[in-house]
Amino acid sequence: MRILDLRRMAPAMAAAAMLFALPPGQASAGLFDFGASTQRQGVTGRHLVAFPPGYTPGTILVQFSQRRLYLVLPQQRAISYPIGAPKGDARWSGETYVSEKRVNPSWTPTPEMRAENPDLPAYVPGGHPQNPLGVRAMYLGKSLYRIHGTDAPWTVGQEVSHGCIRMFNQDVADLYQRVPIGTPVVVGW
Repeated sequence: MRILDLRRMAPAMAAAAMLFALPPGQASAGLFDFGASTQRQGVTGRHLVAFPPGYTPGTILVQFSQRRLYLVLPQQRAISYPIGAPKGDARWSGETYVSEKRVNPSWTPTPEMRAENPDLPAYVPGGHPQNPLGVRAMYLGKSLYRIHGTDAPWTVGQEVSHGCIRMFNQDVADLYQRVPIGTPVVVGW
């Protein structure tokens, strides 16, 4: 597997290089076993990248402009995952933490979502194939925002959400098993 070495690059160049994806075929089996692909054309799946110093291992960093989430690992490395980002007025940034984790979470749309789309159901049970939260959800602080899977994998890589961080189901399941409650999350544009 090829790892980008950002330490030998100029700082601006290293930051830009950090955000480019390795081809999915270069990810090793096991840790990065993707199984059947449901990914949208042009969206690069999860992969290992070199990461600049100064970030505490175990921290989740979200870069909405790049549509990537990074789980910082020891030895200046990170796992990079593709995400769907918030659209328009739903954009946000800041620091929070994983406050709760759920397997097959149920979903209740907000009143604003139902006003925007009256055809939305009032409730979708966990495990339902049309549940917008997918197979796992990690709740962020005391907000309504979550890092979650999706029933619409073709939307990953786009600005589509009402503030949540949307991932492929196989990626959110991978991240879910790696992070405990209390994990710091830093979100930026």
